[in-house]
Amino acid sequence: MNSVARSYFQLCKPRVVALIIFTAVVGMFLAVPGWPPLSALIAGTLGIGLAASSAAAINHLLDQRIDAVMARTRNRPLPSGQLSVTQVLTFALILAAISMTTLVIWVNALTAALTFLSLIGYAIIYTVWLKRATPQNIVIGGAAGAAPPVLGWTAATGMIDHNALILFLIIFVWTPPHFWALAIHRRRDYAAVDIPMLPVTHGVRFTRWHIFFYTILLVIVTTLPYLTGLSDLLYLAGVSVLNLGFLWYAMRMLNDSDETLPMRTFGYSIIYLMMLFTFLLADHWLQIILI
Repeated sequence: MNSVARSYFQLCKPRVVALIIFTAVVGMFLAVPGWPPLSALIAGTLGIGLAASSAAAINHLLDQRIDAVMARTRNRPLPSGQLSVTQVLTFALILAAISMTTLVIWVNALTAALTFLSLIGYAIIYTVWLKRATPQNIVIGGAAGAAPPVLGWTAATGMIDHNALILFLIIFVWTPPHFWALAIHRRRDYAAVDIPMLPVTHGVRFTRWHIFFYTILLVIVTTLPYLTGLSDLLYLAGVSVLNLGFLWYAMRMLNDSDETLPMRTFGYSIIYLMMLFTFLLADHWLQIILI
């Protein structure tokens, strides 16, 4: 991959988009008793992935000033001069156009509309306003990031189900402890660019307690798929182990001043979400096999 192609690829935040696509695809499979419609699986995955990539590129564009200051982001394509504003904007708009066209023609209008709202929610509402307006930015803005399994569900069925909203709720509650762990580690960067992340405005200890409380809430919310019948014992056993791990990290965060612990917690939270949706999918297929 040449340097220009690599820069465009980096604009898409591929690791984040990969997780988005994975949770959307799991939503498709959970929505139906067997395989989702081929159009939903192929065109839906493509459309949702391109929309997420477009939102990521717009985020790069709108955050280029603070990205140039923060150590974690100063080597991104825009602040490092690898790409111009015009190139990034054109790229983002092309991705958005292809995404919406794909979803409208080959999936359904509901999925296209919800995907567009998610794109606007993250790329504009969160990045332009919420991120700079309140220490609860990641809590409110997390709604856009929690949408992918709902998008997958609507792609497969054309409707929103209460189980799709449970999947939404899981990611919505997971997002604050996931991101606040990173924010603690990067709090000096956020302070330098006047972004009011919780550890900047209320301190690290206050944020650690919030991570702990949200982790407890996450444990409760992640039992809902079992309680509503969306999943069975395989999922319950798997998520119970995952929750014990997350609680262990959250409890350690309360009293351990190890500067590496927030990033280890952040890393675990990513594995946690991937494995949780893997257990959901595995449990779903096990139920189909046993029927």
